[in-house]
Amino acid sequence: MRARSFLLATLLLSCGAEEAPTPPPTPPTSDGFSWNLPQGFPAPRVPSDNPMNRAKVELGRHLFYDKRLSGNGTFSCGSCHEQARAFTDGRGLAVGSTGQEHPRGSMSLANVGYAATLTWANPLMTTLEKQALVPMFGEDPVELGLAGQEEALFARLKAEPRYQELFPRAFPEKGAEPFDLDAVVKALGAFQRTLISGRSPYDRHLAGEKGALSEAAVRGKELFFSERLECFHCHGGFSLADSVTHEGKAIDEITFHNTGLYNLDGKGAYPAPNRGVLEVSNQAGDMGRFKAPTLRNIAVTAPYMHDGSVATLPEAIDHYAAGGRTIPSGPLAGDGSKNPYKSEFVTGFLLSEQEKLDLLAFLESLTDTAFLTNPEHADPWPAP
Repeated sequence: MRARSFLLATLLLSCGAEEAPTPPPTPPTSDGFSWNLPQGFPAPRVPSDNPMNRAKVELGRHLFYDKRLSGNGTFSCGSCHEQARAFTDGRGLAVGSTGQEHPRGSMSLANVGYAATLTWANPLMTTLEKQALVPMFGEDPVELGLAGQEEALFARLKAEPRYQELFPRAFPEKGAEPFDLDAVVKALGAFQRTLISGRSPYDRHLAGEKGALSEAAVRGKELFFSERLECFHCHGGFSLADSVTHEGKAIDEITFHNTGLYNLDGKGAYPAPNRGVLEVSNQAGDMGRFKAPTLRNIAVTAPYMHDGSVATLPEAIDHYAAGGRTIPSGPLAGDGSKNPYKSEFVTGFLLSEQEKLDLLAFLESLTDTAFLTNPEHADPWPAP
């Protein structure tokens, strides 16, 4: 098996439909917080310096949807991560608070608390608290656009009556001055760890509910978890993703994959700046390697791939069936199926029309409507 990307742990893929063992329920915190986990889900791993509490989660929810967290007061985290779209935005390429188009799309935040790495292609980004600094203060591209505006940000937050109550409740250990960047990123991390999706028709089927899946979806499940299609190698386990971590896990799985989306020069090149882990590692073998995102709620997160260049689920299936994408002409022309860095799991397969419909039915069964409408994850601010 070909060597994996730079600084990666031993390849331990979550294969098949096996569910992770559920540990004993986590005891509630002193303020009553406890995980409400779906069947088969372990507890997310929580940093020792950012323990969960209800007040912190509620503060994080307010901050997540607060446009005061952008430099010009027009954007929030929720602007690029809409709950009804499984916390994506429906765009191929994200757009920041200044209108700048980004090179990649907004990733789903469903089950982000289980991600061993964050963003599309950075093996060094491993905590939600650290990652929150990128959209807040990053300048290439600009997302929330807060660079150089820290004092103005905290002045805005301190002036809000809700925060005058929420910050001290969430961080009583900070005393009289709880308004700081450490509190902001920790609250955002705590809220995001509660974005757990695991109550779809597929999950009810696994729990033994008869009729939870249609006959077509059951057939599609068998196809999905077959060696013939190979899907489960990168989208397996309880999260239907790889690069997963959780409480009690001994070794984190950190993997990235080249799926043959491009092959510009016949030697494997992807278009800059979207060259995958290569942008971090400078290792040639990391060209075009990106994270395999969760397939949970995949039917509501179009368009697909890191750059949104695949519009629909049927087109995504066609891409993998072909073993890579062929672009016949133009600046991105190339036969991705011949990309020398392509994953060994993207080999191509044949599907009948009925089998394709069955596979689509299974993918649609991964939609968790309770997650998409959960009021505990919704925008708490009154509409303007």
